[in-house]
Amino acid sequence: MASLHCQKCRTPLKIDSSLQGLNLASFKILADAAPTLEPKAPDAPRSAAAKERQQRYGQASQYDGPPLHKRDVSNTSRSGKSNPDMSYIDVTDSLMAPEGPSELIQTPTKKRGTAKSEVANGEDGTEALSQQMYTVTRLFEILSARSDIDHPVCSECTDLLLDGLQKRQASVLRERDAYVEFLKQAQQDIPTNEEKVQTKQALEDTQRREQQALEDLEALEAEKARMEDEIAALDAEAEELDEEEERFWRERNAFTAELRSFQEERDSLQNQLAQDTKLLESLQRTNVYNDTFCIGHDGVFGTINGLRLGRLADHPVEWTEINAALGQAILLLEVVSSKLGFNIKGYRLLPCGSTSRLILIDPDAVATGAGKQKGTVHELYSSGSLPFGLSAFHGGFDNAMVAFLECVRQVGEYVEHSTAKLPEGQHQARKMPYEIQTGKDMGRIQGVKISLSGVGREDQWTKACKFMLTCCKFLLAHASRVAG
Repeated sequence: MASLHCQKCRTPLKIDSSLQGLNLASFKILADAAPTLEPKAPDAPRSAAAKERQQRYGQASQYDGPPLHKRDVSNTSRSGKSNPDMSYIDVTDSLMAPEGPSELIQTPTKKRGTAKSEVANGEDGTEALSQQMYTVTRLFEILSARSDIDHPVCSECTDLLLDGLQKRQASVLRERDAYVEFLKQAQQDIPTNEEKVQTKQALEDTQRREQQALEDLEALEAEKARMEDEIAALDAEAEELDEEEERFWRERNAFTAELRSFQEERDSLQNQLAQDTKLLESLQRTNVYNDTFCIGHDGVFGTINGLRLGRLADHPVEWTEINAALGQAILLLEVVSSKLGFNIKGYRLLPCGSTSRLILIDPDAVATGAGKQKGTVHELYSSGSLPFGLSAFHGGFDNAMVAFLECVRQVGEYVEHSTAKLPEGQHQARKMPYEIQTGKDMGRIQGVKISLSGVGREDQWTKACKFMLTCCKFLLAHASRVAG
């Protein structure tokens, strides 16, 4: 006998021996014992909402389609061979007739009779097994059609179905108890006659208050209409005020822009004035003479524009630096004398940088010009080919130094005499910081000889040069004050 499968888990099932030899009476008893599922008439709706939901459900039911899950029951062909894996049922000619108890009983009887005759004739028992399989299958179909469960089902799936049904039963019981409790509560909440009278009085009072509220509402609506008219008038006035305010702000913005333009122009002029004032003060404080001729010292050496004038045994200075310093000094004296309007007597200065010279133009005008002819040129520089200390070879340079010192003395005396003649309070009388001797002691400043004659005279000559530059700085400062 071919095996059947569980309709839940598709596990092969073994048919019980009581169903294999099922006779006609037993088949009828089992078929009649299966309950018939009859559609239950729906209850009448208790409310308008329930009635509306029922109508919507009926409209939706008209367009329902086939179920998503179809029952899968094994079928046996007319020849007696069964295929339990098929998901459809082959309807035979015997099943096309109206289905009833007599038809269900006759079909197995006929096939059983055929099977017995085949066995009696000594043929194969395949037809008998097929007939038994068909009978069992039809029995399971009847059971499935009259219940919510697809048969056959294995024992494990049966236990699961029983658990599910028990849970559904518990849920239905709880729902029933909830409905019973709600029904009891609804029956207890039925109002009495006194409560009905009180409710009726409350309703009448509420209706009177409603009528009064409607009258008040009409009055308020009339007041609202008056207020709306007044608001409309105020809105028109507000529009006029807005236009006037807009004109005012436009005029104010134009005035503010013009005022800001004037203020910016004023601020620009004030900033320009302040800048020009600072520049003027800076220019007034600027001393072009001090900036052009910066006289200072570097230890024992006097310096002019950073050039040292002098030489020591332990601090040798190149002749190129000395010649440049003397060129700056003679240029300074030329500028000061021109600024003061003083003409140096007997000499003409020729500032030419490192090769500056002095020309004797009037020997009688100066004491140092004795024995010298007019037009004598004193070179205020040295080639540097001879070392210091050889006085016999520095005679021309010494004469030039003495002549330059004489020029410094003349300018210094002019400054002293010119300041002494001024009224008190304008300029105090000024005097050279170091005295320059003339006559027999010619060529000396503060008692120190300016020439290089003699051995080891570098210290004295360096000191005399420093004194001479200090006097030049005095003359420069006086020229700056006169220029200011």
